[in-house]
Amino acid sequence: MSRIISSRRSWRTRSPIGRLSAAAILTALLASPVALGQVYRWVDADGVTHLSSEKPPAGVKAERIDIPGMSKSSSSKSTGSSAGKAGAAATPAAPEVVAQREELLGRLRTRECVIALEALERKTSGAEPSSAAEIRRLKQTADLNCSQDPARRSQQEDMAAKLRVANSPSCAEARNRLADLMASGSNASREQVRAQQAFVDEHCTSPVR
Repeated sequence: MSRIISSRRSWRTRSPIGRLSAAAILTALLASPVALGQVYRWVDADGVTHLSSEKPPAGVKAERIDIPGMSKSSSSKSTGSSAGKAGAAATPAAPEVVAQREELLGRLRTRECVIALEALERKTSGAEPSSAAEIRRLKQTADLNCSQDPARRSQQEDMAAKLRVANSPSCAEARNRLADLMASGSNASREQVRAQQAFVDEHCTSPVR
């Protein structure tokens, strides 16, 4: 039963999209001249989200996203002892660091892709008011971050469809129903709570974090 949210407030105030960025991103301003253990995320003047293993253009502030489990000391070790000195050439990153960085970059790009595709569907279908500039921004974000591989793109589109369901009014109602069943004074049986939790887990959980 540990997975069940214990209060009505937590279910009603946290939307699936609101939870997406909390678990994945460690935010900091650009700091070191060589950062082989990080990837970078920034939003350009048009509102398009960019993700890269390379630093953004000079003067652009970005989130530096560290590889989970990699300390600063291990990152600096991979770049060589002179990496922090001005003008020093960077030692190539170790293969395992490159692999971890690319895996993280891929997950973050998929996240941005899925969120953009889901929002694009809502706004182009007329379900929400939008503008030509907003539609253009979402399309550019999707084009920049979604995979060009047809099979992988299909998976991302399926994830966007699941996110759409998770964000739907029916899932909001399902989460509120679960909160009601768990509320103090509720006469709901353990079986009812388990069944409602299973429904929420299967149909109303965001596919991206």
